[in-house]
This record gives sequence, structure tokens and C-alpha cells, in this order.
Amino acid sequence: MTTILTKQTALILIDIQKGFDDIDYWGDHRNNPEAEINAARLLALWRENGLPIFHIKHCSSHPESILAEGHPGNDFKEITAPIADETIIKKNVNSAFIDTDLKQQLDQLQIHTLVLVGLTTDHCVSTTARMAGNYGYEVFVVGDATATFDRKGLDGNHFSAQTMHDTALASLNGEFATVLNTADLAL
Repeated sequence: MTTILTKQTALILIDIQKGFDDIDYWGDHRNNPEAEINAARLLALWRENGLPIFHIKHCSSHPESILAEGHPGNDFKEITAPIADETIIKKNVNSAFIDTDLKQQLDQLQIHTLVLVGLTTDHCVSTTARMAGNYGYEVFVVGDATATFDRKGLDGNHFSAQTMHDTALASLNGEFATVLNTADLAL
């Protein structure tokens, strides 16, 4: 266990929602099928140690979106679902900081270190990590507790989910965050 596990270190679980189980909706393939299991391991560690936990929920403003409120896809996955007294932050853009009170809550609790897990690596996890880094938080992204989907480039080229995941983590590491794996935090 690393020394970042203190009362000033929050676990931020980003968009671990049922809608991301519909792989055809998001892309042809998803990497890292163990992401939610690893996020659940970290969640258990945070709960056991009474550390701050924030669940981020994407509530799309597009009524037809699988992640729109009222759709089953908007629900949290059971494996990491919040329990009583755990904070839920609703957002409708990629960053968990925009049009939410996440920063105010973190600052009120004097939290200076964030550990990010969730979906998707190259969208909401990356955007939240970048903003958190710019706000001055010490940020850790748990690479094996995040995942993403295949993407098509502007020229029609196919980029695998693993390539998207790896390049997103590479662009964060050492600039906005430190990338580590679950085993670095939980044995």
C-alpha cells in the first residue's frame, strides 16, 4: 500500500454506468474487461479505510442518449454502486468539474490528492484528470481500472481500444497525472 492513502486522498469513480455495457453503441470493441473489477477493489480499500469517495455520473443532455437520466444505461453498475453517505456528482460534459460542485467539495474537505478510475480513458477520465492537474491537485490515474472503446480517425482509419487507452494514459502521465495500476495501491 502506498502513502497516498490518507484522509486528503479521494477516490473518484467516473461514469461506471450500465450504458457502457452496450459495446455496439460506443464502438466495435472495448479494452480492459477487468476495469470495473479493479475499480471495485480500490473502492473496497477506500471504504475499509474510511477515505473520501466521489461517484461521478454522466447524465447526458441528449434525451436519446443511453446515458440520459431515466434510461437504464444511466444507472451505476452494481459492482461499484454508491452506498449511503457516498457523494454522487452528476455531470453532463466530459469533465467532472464543469457545472458541478466537485471542486468546492474537495476543497472544503481539504483534499489535495485524487485517484481516478472509470470510463472512458480517453474522454471523461482524461478530461477530469487534465482539469484536476490544472487546478493543482496531485492526480493519479489507475490505468488498469479504466477502459475505452475503438475509435475511427478523421481519415477513416481504425484505432483499437487498447491504442486509444494507451495513448490517453501516455499523454496524461508526467504532465497532468501519474499513471499507476491497482496493485500499486491495493495488494
